[in-house]
Amino acid sequence: MKEKKQKKAKEVVVAEPQYYVNAINMQVLNYKVYYMSKKEKLLYSLLAFAIGAAVGFLFYGGIGKDDLGQPTTITYVLNVLIPCVVGVIAAKLFLPIRTKQIINNRRKQLNSQFRDMLDGLSTAIGSGKNVVDSFIAVNDDLKVQYAEGTFILNELQVVLAGLENNLAIEDILADFGKRSGIKDIESFASVFQTCYRKGGNIKDVVRNSTTILGDKMEIREELETLVSSSKMEQYIMIVMPVILIAMIKMMSPEFASNFVSGSGIISTTIAIVMFVIAYFVGKKILDISI
Repeated sequence: MKEKKQKKAKEVVVAEPQYYVNAINMQVLNYKVYYMSKKEKLLYSLLAFAIGAAVGFLFYGGIGKDDLGQPTTITYVLNVLIPCVVGVIAAKLFLPIRTKQIINNRRKQLNSQFRDMLDGLSTAIGSGKNVVDSFIAVNDDLKVQYAEGTFILNELQVVLAGLENNLAIEDILADFGKRSGIKDIESFASVFQTCYRKGGNIKDVVRNSTTILGDKMEIREELETLVSSSKMEQYIMIVMPVILIAMIKMMSPEFASNFVSGSGIISTTIAIVMFVIAYFVGKKILDISI
């Protein structure tokens, strides 16, 4: 019994927190996860439920009519039950998709802002300032460029507060890289840590990191431009069946009655499953990372 309890205890996965408390009691953000508030969950769930229910009613509404084409009690029940089921499924699927979108958007913003920070840091160090003064100068410069509360300004406040409390700059950057979940930032923090401790050329490290990160971002932007048309085509292909079914049901109700027959229901269900699978496969193919 004890062994089973121990195994169960080991199997329990503790979720990563959205915020950490660092060595100087400052709350710092974990960019690798995002937990929606109750309000966000409710709003996104209602939105996905409404769209899913509408699509469910469009594809399966009218099932169970009698031989004369008149709705029966089964029709009314299914007209409520099926849209509700489809709406719940849509809400369940949409919440993790939307969470991932938010995480990716935050990382893109942070990566871009980090590049600007490196540009300023390279300029400050190149002008002869030491590392601490360079971070102070970068913070002042970026306050002009970005609004208060942006990710990079918050992180610079963490860096400066850590320096004021005699924390090692390389440890602060290493923590930042770990929390960001971005390989470029982690690599910079690792190289900076090694170079700073062993007395390497910080100026070259910052300049090279800025150049490499800039090149990667340019390549990423070019790739996004190339696949943007394919992504738009993907969205159109997902929406088109819904539009076509809606047009058929409005313009030719007699032909649309075939959709609620036995073979029509089976064909519609198979088509929906295929389109859902195609969406996720296409999204995976078009999600190019560098």
